[in-house]
Amino acid sequence: MEIPVSFEEFDIVEVRFKGGRKDFYRNNNRLDLTTGDAVVVDVPNGHHIGFVSLKGELVRLQMMKKKVDNNEEIRSIYRIATEQDMEKFNEVRDLEGGAMYRSREIIQQLSLRMKLSDVEYQADKSKATFYYSADDRVDFRDLIKKLAEEFKVRIEMRQISLSHEAGRLGGIGSCGRELCCSTWLTDFKSVSTTAARYQNLSLNPSKLSGQCGRLKCCLNYELETYMEALKDIPTVNRPLQTQNGDAFLQKTDIFKKMMWFGFKGDNNWYPVPVERVQEILELNSKGIAVDSLLKEAPEEPKQNEFVAQVEGNLERLDDKYKAKKKKKKKKKKPQDGEIAVAEAAPAQVKERRSETEPREGEQRRNRSPRPDNRNRNREGGQENRESRGERDNRGNREQREGGRPEQENRGNRERREREGGRGERENRERGNREPRAQAQPATDGQQAQQPKKQKSRKPFRNKKPDQNKPNTNV
Repeated sequence: MEIPVSFEEFDIVEVRFKGGRKDFYRNNNRLDLTTGDAVVVDVPNGHHIGFVSLKGELVRLQMMKKKVDNNEEIRSIYRIATEQDMEKFNEVRDLEGGAMYRSREIIQQLSLRMKLSDVEYQADKSKATFYYSADDRVDFRDLIKKLAEEFKVRIEMRQISLSHEAGRLGGIGSCGRELCCSTWLTDFKSVSTTAARYQNLSLNPSKLSGQCGRLKCCLNYELETYMEALKDIPTVNRPLQTQNGDAFLQKTDIFKKMMWFGFKGDNNWYPVPVERVQEILELNSKGIAVDSLLKEAPEEPKQNEFVAQVEGNLERLDDKYKAKKKKKKKKKKPQDGEIAVAEAAPAQVKERRSETEPREGEQRRNRSPRPDNRNRNREGGQENRESRGERDNRGNREQREGGRPEQENRGNRERREREGGRGERENRERGNREPRAQAQPATDGQQAQQPKKQKSRKPFRNKKPDQNKPNTNV
């Protein structure tokens, strides 16, 4: 697809001046303009400088909206503003502030009921336009004479409404954005309090009025949406009749389609759907008073017996699992003796251990018996130790026992220790009564041992050893 070459751009351009004022001018010289360029335009009795705000086919649509005819009355654009033009324009704009304050003093001297809002000088400094607002008609003939003598220019007085005045001054509204009248709104429609009533807004002047002191223009923006939503909501002209009393309408939420009602002497409000309100109105028209504002909730369907049984079985399994967990937590660690009993696999070992198990008192005394491996000779002061042959025999015996199951070795070892502790106690008692026995001859690989003799500690009680006596224990 080829781009059309014979396309001609619309020759009218929209130009913006101070205070948001806009006008249309014809680009007869076919200047290459872009949005924001400063141009020198033709005005009555001189020229003025403005800025391009719109160009192209959008200008045609804007003219149709504002009902401006494309005829010879539209003035033309001279040229794009140069640096010299902009310097003169800035000098003229600096005079506007002082002229406005001086003209307000003159208005107070003449005691005129008018409010001067802005002053605009023409770029060639040939004319000054004074914008004012007033409630009544003002005779400002004397004012024009004094202003012309003061500023030496041609004076033009232009009355504007309060909405236009707020648009020229600008500002930020309660919504947090710049005022609509100073940005895009040009046609100001009348706003009434009925728009606020349809939207369920409180009739508070301080909240509904804008910067101009009139009702906000934005009240008309959502009015059509509210009117469509109100079609489904019934009009309640009288209270709803119930057995508890008359219910009065307190509030209506249009978009949620919910209406709140309250009774006399009760501060609570009860939300009722729109469908229920329509049913109550129909019943009240027939002379029937409803039991309550809200419908009774339907009963829940009963569960199937099979489903109930399955759920009950699952709950029982959960209870069993929790009970097992608790038992595991409460279980204590077994002692050394209990570990041996638990690990003994054959039942005979358990019975043998229960027969040979001493009482609690004896077990507490003989918990850690110490076998007497060496005997001391009180007379000679010598010490007979185990011979090498006895140690070898004992090692062989431990190796043979090691081949047995670990449970039997552990149980037999504990039994031998208990019996050995009992035998030592009997030998000590017998040694005190009987004379010393003769030493038996040594067997093969073993040395002769002296008989055991009970050690008596009475002669050495509360006595210190003799330091001069040589030590014979080698």
